[in-house]
Amino acid sequence: MPNNNQAINIIIADDHPLFRLALKNSLQQSFPSCSILEAEDFSSLTHLLAQNPQADILLLDLQMPGCEGFSALVYAVAQFPQIPVMVVSAHSEPEIIRRSMDHGATGFLPKSADLAVMSEALQTVIDGGLWQPEGADTAVGASATEEAVADGLSKLTQQQFRVASMVYQGLLNKQIAAELNITEATVKAHMTEIFRKLGLNSRTQVVLAMGQLAVKPQGVEAFR
Repeated sequence: MPNNNQAINIIIADDHPLFRLALKNSLQQSFPSCSILEAEDFSSLTHLLAQNPQADILLLDLQMPGCEGFSALVYAVAQFPQIPVMVVSAHSEPEIIRRSMDHGATGFLPKSADLAVMSEALQTVIDGGLWQPEGADTAVGASATEEAVADGLSKLTQQQFRVASMVYQGLLNKQIAAELNITEATVKAHMTEIFRKLGLNSRTQVVLAMGQLAVKPQGVEAFR
């Protein structure tokens, strides 16, 4: 049962404002003393995490603009390991749940879950436990290639991760520099480190690698 007197700090990361509002209202029913911050895309999420490293829990959708599939989860787990991450997604197939847990989520909550289930799930994760719907343990999880990509991405700095995500979106060095307010030379330096840490040697390979973390990956082998 949830402890209604807990003054917990929650970050909601979802690009749908109506769902964020509904989730926020539900959370405030279960945890009236909670403080809630909202992110609508990957850029705003990175800022919120940096400003609130002691948040009690991150509720993360898998479809975040600016970051493909499980990439935002990998980023949050690697950069802010002290914040438990619960994936909240409409994609609730057993293999998606299993992949979420493989990539470090401490919980998975289908968007269709009712208030009672949501309250119990959040309390379990906040208390240090794991939560997932039944049946996910036997599902096929992340592939070896996917896990290798996630391991490489976990070694990137926050800025390098953002650069890699922008490369995946198709942005050129000039556009990335303008977006991040850095020089093109700095972008190139980041790309050199991204290639080294991922064991790759081209932008195309970075795009293919990041694609392995899509909710429905293309099945292309990123590493040669």
